[in-house]
Amino acid sequence: MTAMEWTMLLVLAFVWGGSFFFNSIALRELPVFTVVVSRVTLAAIILFTILRLRGERMPRDRRVWGAFFAMGLLNNVIPFSLIVWGQQHIASGVASILNASTPLFTVILAHILTNDERMTGGKLAGVLIGFIGVAVMIGVGALNDLGVHVTAQFMCLAGAVSYAFAGIYGRRFRAMGISPLSTATGQVIASSLIMLPVVMVLDRPWTLAAPSPAGIAAVIGVAAISTALAYVLYFRILATAGATNLLLVTFLIPVSAILLGTLFLGEVLLPRHFAGMALIGAGLAASDGRPWTAIRAAATQKNGTAR
Repeated sequence: MTAMEWTMLLVLAFVWGGSFFFNSIALRELPVFTVVVSRVTLAAIILFTILRLRGERMPRDRRVWGAFFAMGLLNNVIPFSLIVWGQQHIASGVASILNASTPLFTVILAHILTNDERMTGGKLAGVLIGFIGVAVMIGVGALNDLGVHVTAQFMCLAGAVSYAFAGIYGRRFRAMGISPLSTATGQVIASSLIMLPVVMVLDRPWTLAAPSPAGIAAVIGVAAISTALAYVLYFRILATAGATNLLLVTFLIPVSAILLGTLFLGEVLLPRHFAGMALIGAGLAASDGRPWTAIRAAATQKNGTAR
């Protein structure tokens, strides 16, 4: 990836990591599906408003809207539902480890389903090192629950697979000539339309107490920053760097979430957090390849000079 793509990936990790901060506040007052629907619906309103202010129009082609609904299912509705269901029965640390398997599934599926994102030794090594880094960061205590509640763990893994398919499926929007902003807008509109009936049946939001100003601010934050801005970056990176590189962000999200928790929620950084961050950095370097190439070139030059 280019320096700009790496910069966008780091920003995406930060804003998606911020969703844990916003959700921790919003979920004190609102049910899960109400938070999720509020998140995608507000994001759809924000993105559509920006789209119109820029003088752009949403496409009207049925084929494109069919792709928006498919992307909404793969990237929001299915994984959100599966992971939320799974987290009712397993620890959040276990769910995070299982969710961090997304890049591994993406490397495998992209190798099978695409012609231009073939698996390489560097990519596979980077994914495996990054996955170990996430596990180290979360802590060995979470591993004690692996093997318990197998169905719930399978649901979380299925959510990770859905994210992987979404990353690969979303590549088509560039070929269709749809801009990242229009793609992000169409996807969250479709997700909102799919999930609104679900929240009406399960949460019945009209029966809930009005949230506090902090709760409202948290929902607006997760919609505007961690969804609207995040998806513009997501589809921009996907269009140029591909699904395998994009979903490396899954490794970086725990880093930003832990750092934000330390800065704003009074959480404590432990040695395992730093060790996990170091492993994640090594995994990203292995996937990119250029740091190792530079090291080898410098070593070769040094040996040549020594002779």
